[in-house]
Amino acid sequence: MLNCVVLMGRLTADPELRTTASGISVARFSIAVDRSFAKPGEEKQTDFINIVAWRQQAEFVSKYFHKGSMIAVQGELRMNRFQDKTTGQNRTTYEVQANNVSFTGSKAESGTGAPVGGTTANAAAYSNADTADFSTVVEDDDFPF
Repeated sequence: MLNCVVLMGRLTADPELRTTASGISVARFSIAVDRSFAKPGEEKQTDFINIVAWRQQAEFVSKYFHKGSMIAVQGELRMNRFQDKTTGQNRTTYEVQANNVSFTGSKAESGTGAPVGGTTANAAAYSNADTADFSTVVEDDDFPF
């Protein structure tokens, strides 16, 4: 079985970072994603998708992303069922549980001053990869691309 979601869009608001009773960080946010097709003469439709990130991913998102930031999210679609406390009706919500998040806009566009390529210290803090897999990126505006 396969449950894989890959999205790219803009945050609709600043992420909400909270901590569970057991001390685990959780960030909730939503992104606006344009649909790839529009009928002739009509504007593209936009979907607003709820995302939840846990632990280091939550801290990373809340630190480096804000309303309007472009973000790429890879994760799993989750369905949550609950009973509405006010009406007593059964409700179902869907959200994407983020496994990986990435910068997609330019450093200037993000407005955070966040390291686009990352450093060894940042890689260790926010990645499951071995820090030996990373190297420091020299900031140079003369790249040929």
